[in-house]
Amino acid sequence: MNTFLPTVEKLPEGHPVKVYYEEAELIHKLIDEIEDIDIEVEFQKYYNAFNELATVEKRFVRKENQLFPYLEKYGWNGPSQGMWSFHDNLRKMIRIIESNNEKREFAKIRENLRFLLDNLQNLMYVEDTRLFPNAMELLNEKDWEEFFEGDEEIGWMLKEKPTPYPKPKVEDYIHPSQDTTVRDLPFSTDNTFHYDEGYMTPEQVNLLLRFLPVDITYVDENDKVIFYNRGEDRVFARSKGIIGREVKFCHPPKSVNTVLRILEEFKAGSKDVAEFWFNFRGRIIHIRYFAIRDKNKKYRGVIEMSQDVTEIQKLEGEKRLLDWD
Repeated sequence: MNTFLPTVEKLPEGHPVKVYYEEAELIHKLIDEIEDIDIEVEFQKYYNAFNELATVEKRFVRKENQLFPYLEKYGWNGPSQGMWSFHDNLRKMIRIIESNNEKREFAKIRENLRFLLDNLQNLMYVEDTRLFPNAMELLNEKDWEEFFEGDEEIGWMLKEKPTPYPKPKVEDYIHPSQDTTVRDLPFSTDNTFHYDEGYMTPEQVNLLLRFLPVDITYVDENDKVIFYNRGEDRVFARSKGIIGREVKFCHPPKSVNTVLRILEEFKAGSKDVAEFWFNFRGRIIHIRYFAIRDKNKKYRGVIEMSQDVTEIQKLEGEKRLLDWD
């Protein structure tokens, strides 16, 4: 029983908590549908319903990346620890059932489904009796109004996108990509620049670029090299002398025609990515070129990314535990 539901029903359309309850209604509906299906007789019907239920991942991610940080801001860290772990257990079970589905292992499907469906219902009970009531007590209206943009980036289980909250006035509407509203942050923004998402000082940006495990070279719209990152283990040597140099002079003669064609296609807008991989001194090197365009789709240059993927190519199976000890 949704004990908090009467309160939720009074919330405006599109309010994040109301949307969570609309999703909960869908989850209950799908659970009932799945429980009424004879999986062996109507496997496709079950399969479709299960796949729709598996989109609960979007709900988990919104909670973890949207709701939980606000709760932490007000000193409630429990959901970020306990409930997130519960999400991960359900994620693991969904992956197991997906494997069961592929192999048509009906006995295992029924057994694992029981675990998944029961625990989804338990999770929604905790949400209804503790998570959302406490969230409504802790968060203020301004907090809830900041959710929609991030929620939209992650997505919802619902087939129809929820009403934006708060509903913008037509004349005041700002597309999320153009929203530069400065919001309260739990850290200082002194000496920082605002990027698409987040704030960093020039020193932090330099550290980020230096420690990225890839070589990056930025060529501007005039084909001049304007930047490269100085990592500890570069794939190819670089020096200050390439800054301001035409990119065609930064490659061996046998590669120049390829480079020029990439630039030509990028500028024409017919291509956005080019990639290569090859053996180099006993290592496997992966090189990618990405066309850079501004918000008006105007060509602003190209990024070349080089990475040694020798060890990555050797990866098999999964590694989910830390093996430092």
